[in-house]
Amino acid sequence: MISNRKYSNIIFLVPGIVVLLNLLAVNYFTRLDLTEDKRYTLSDATENLLEDLAEPVTVSAYFSNNLPPQLDHIRRDLRDMLVEYDQASDGMVVYEFIDPLKDNFGEQKAQQAGIMQMQVQVREKDQMKTQIAYMGAVISMGEDKEVLPVIQTTSGMEYSLTSSIKKLSVTDKPLVGLLTGHGEPGIQQMQQAARDLSVLYQVENVVLTDTTSELMKYNTVAVIGPSDSIPQEHLSQMTSYMEQGGNLLLAIDRVDADLNSGYPMGNAVNTGLESWLRKTGVTVNSNFVLDASAVTVMVSRQQGPFTVQQPILFPYIPRVTNFGEHPVSDGLEQLVLNFTSSIDFNGDSAITFTPVLLSSEQTATQPATTFIDAGRQWQNSDFPLKNVTLGAALEGPLFGTASKMVVIADGGFPVAEGQQQVNPDNVNLLVNAIDWLSDDTGLVGLRTQGATARPIDDLEDGKKAFLKYLNFLLPIILVIGYGIFRAQNNRMLRIKRMEVGHV
Repeated sequence: MISNRKYSNIIFLVPGIVVLLNLLAVNYFTRLDLTEDKRYTLSDATENLLEDLAEPVTVSAYFSNNLPPQLDHIRRDLRDMLVEYDQASDGMVVYEFIDPLKDNFGEQKAQQAGIMQMQVQVREKDQMKTQIAYMGAVISMGEDKEVLPVIQTTSGMEYSLTSSIKKLSVTDKPLVGLLTGHGEPGIQQMQQAARDLSVLYQVENVVLTDTTSELMKYNTVAVIGPSDSIPQEHLSQMTSYMEQGGNLLLAIDRVDADLNSGYPMGNAVNTGLESWLRKTGVTVNSNFVLDASAVTVMVSRQQGPFTVQQPILFPYIPRVTNFGEHPVSDGLEQLVLNFTSSIDFNGDSAITFTPVLLSSEQTATQPATTFIDAGRQWQNSDFPLKNVTLGAALEGPLFGTASKMVVIADGGFPVAEGQQQVNPDNVNLLVNAIDWLSDDTGLVGLRTQGATARPIDDLEDGKKAFLKYLNFLLPIILVIGYGIFRAQNNRMLRIKRMEVGHV
């Protein structure tokens, strides 16, 4: 009887605990974040922004209710994150979820708000079919709004929300100038970077004259990929800007090559900026850095009567995965640099020189004037160098006054060519650099949060073999271990039942 009473109490107690936990969850939300980059934990930058909100923010999430399982988790994660935004802002962030497919006017309202219609594949009765779906959000503050037309991944979700809120709430944005007039690309050729920079800064092109200079109104000036000679008067204005504590981003080419000619040759690039830069102790060498970690290109080869396309390693375009510890390189995983060069520093010891981009463990250099053989079969012995500096951050008395500078030995790394998209981490590098130079690094970690590229081919052979056998054997070991546990547990129960006095 006592035993039955005990079990009846447990039967009533367990549902009571579950109900209590659900009631508490209505007012208190938390979750355990075990991810490496803490992507499910609000960052300090987000919490500080939400605590300082002067006006309420409304997030209208347009999500279809009938999303397939591989997409429905995005809606759940967004809802959980918005609950945290609501709590962190003390109710200043309110949200609603709207199903555009619920009625006839829902789709029209969503599309008018700027939400993109999608087509997703779903399985129904063992058949694949296509259905319409919506996965976007509108962030509003007063009369202003920011639109996220589609949210297809949880990676970067916090950055998208926080940057949209910050863009709405920050009215007095610092100025960032892009120097033009010497063959540099303008804002229109760096749309991806300009979009990300516009969250925190007002970006505009700068044209210098020989008589006037307005550089001091900019927090940071970026000189990206000049191809023409820079007049001495303009270099003097840059010196004056640095002497007054200005900050500079330099992305310069020291080499180039014409691969469309019958005999492709490399050549040196001289704009006057390289000699000006040596005054700070920085030398961007007139050489090609070749890397065994590089892109592959398609090369035509003759095989008998046929011409076939064959992928060949092209070490003149390195894939950079080796980074120094610095806010400029924070969160970066893979860059693509086109005809880059090495960087040396022999300046004042009072200047802090930090390599932020480095080559791999298999690297080589070639002089600027060299024949470029795209079809060459490269060997490991062709790459005797390692960890060559390709980009660096400097801080200290560069021109007698405390200032900061970032130097990247590739003038075109953030520039789109034709209709091609720029590698995402190339854009992140530019924006990270501007943030550090402008003393605003709050969103750097969010922008690069979430893995973008972790190719297994880059792992060591021993680690690849370990992961392969772990994936194969671990489920088997777990099943066998559970079976042994069950068998041992049942054996102990049988022994206990056979004991004298067991009830």
